[in-house]
Amino acid sequence: MDRCDVLIVGGGPAGSTCARHLRKHGIDVVVLDRAQFPRDKVCTGWITPAIIASLEIDTEDFARENVLQPFTGFITGLIGRRGIRTDYQRPVSYGIRRCEFDNYLLHRSGAPLRLGESLKSLRADGDRWIANDAISARLVIGAGGHFCPVSKLVAQRDDATDDPVVLAQEAEFLIPEELRATFPVSGEFPELYFCPDLSGYGWIVRKGDYLNIGLGREHERNLSSHVDDFVKFLRDTGRLTMEIPHAFKGHAYRLRRFAPPINVPRGVMLIGDAIGLAYPQSGEGIRPSIESGMLAGELIVQANGDYSGPLMQRLEERCMARFGAGAKRGGWTDRFSPRLRQWAAARLMQSRWFHRHVLLDRWFLHVQQPALVV
Repeated sequence: MDRCDVLIVGGGPAGSTCARHLRKHGIDVVVLDRAQFPRDKVCTGWITPAIIASLEIDTEDFARENVLQPFTGFITGLIGRRGIRTDYQRPVSYGIRRCEFDNYLLHRSGAPLRLGESLKSLRADGDRWIANDAISARLVIGAGGHFCPVSKLVAQRDDATDDPVVLAQEAEFLIPEELRATFPVSGEFPELYFCPDLSGYGWIVRKGDYLNIGLGREHERNLSSHVDDFVKFLRDTGRLTMEIPHAFKGHAYRLRRFAPPINVPRGVMLIGDAIGLAYPQSGEGIRPSIESGMLAGELIVQANGDYSGPLMQRLEERCMARFGAGAKRGGWTDRFSPRLRQWAAARLMQSRWFHRHVLLDRWFLHVQQPALVV
C-alpha cells in the first residue's frame, strides 16, 4: 500500500495549487484524479492579473506552448440589445484554455500523480485514511469540484438548502483558418450578455484562434432553450458567422454564500468548488478555487504534522474573511417582482459608469481585492 502525508483528490486549479504549496514546504503529497491530463473542462476560461501574481506564473513561459489571450476591455449588455464597449487600454485579464491551464498547474506542482483513477472508497483506519484500499494518508483533501467524491463519501451537507447552483453549457473550438482574419469577435474584447431577468448570462470569447460560447443560469431546468435563444441572438447580430462544430457540454457549481457549513471528519478538508466558492455576481470560480487551495495549504503547513485539529473549520473561517458571506436568497433584490427586476436591469445596463465600475471592476475583475500571497 502506498503511503503519504496528504492525498489530494482532484487535480484542477484548487488541488494543484494546494499540492504545489505543500511540496514547497517538504510535505509528502499525492494527487489523484479520475481524468488523464490534459482534459477538457467546461469553463469560459480567463484569469486576472491577481491570479497570475498569486500563482507566480511566468507569462512568457506559459505562452510559449499555451494560449494566453490579453483582454484589454469588454463588450457587455443584455441579450437582445446592443452591448456597451469598455476599453481599459491595457490587459485586465487573460483568456486561457482550461485544458492547457489545468495541465500546466498540475505538472508544475511537482507532486506524484495518480491519473485515470477514480476515488471509489474512503475509510478511516486509526489516525489515517485509506483510499481505494491502495493509498494510506494522514490527511485527505477533496478538490473534485461540485460532485467531489470525497464530499460524497464522508461529508454531511444539507442538500435541501436553497444554495444557488449554476448550470452552464459551453462549446470551445477552433475558428476555421479562412474566417480568422475577418471574424467579428475580437480577442481583446470578450463579449458578455446578461439574461433580461439577471439570472445568468451568455458569453462569446475569442482566445487566439479558439472561440468559446456558452451560457449559465441559476437553478435552470430549461437551460438548453436559453442557450438556443442566445446562439440565435449571436447569429442575428452577426457575432457568430459559422456553425458550431460539436454539441455543448454541461457543468454545475455552487455560488458563494453563507450556508450551513459542510461537516467533515477530522483529517479531511474540502476546497474549491467542492465547498461552493464561485463569486455570486459573475459565477467565476477559478480565482476563489485557487485561493482556497493556497489558504488550505498554509493551514496544513502551520499544523506542523498534526492533522487532528479542526482544519476544515479554520479554512471556513479564512474563506469567510477572504470572500465574505456571498449573496443570500431573500436579499433585497429578491423582494422585487421579476418584471421590476427586468426594468431595473434595463436601466442600469444603459449606464456606461455601471458597466465599468460595478459590473466589470467589482463583479468580474474584483480590482478592489489585492492578490492573495501566503
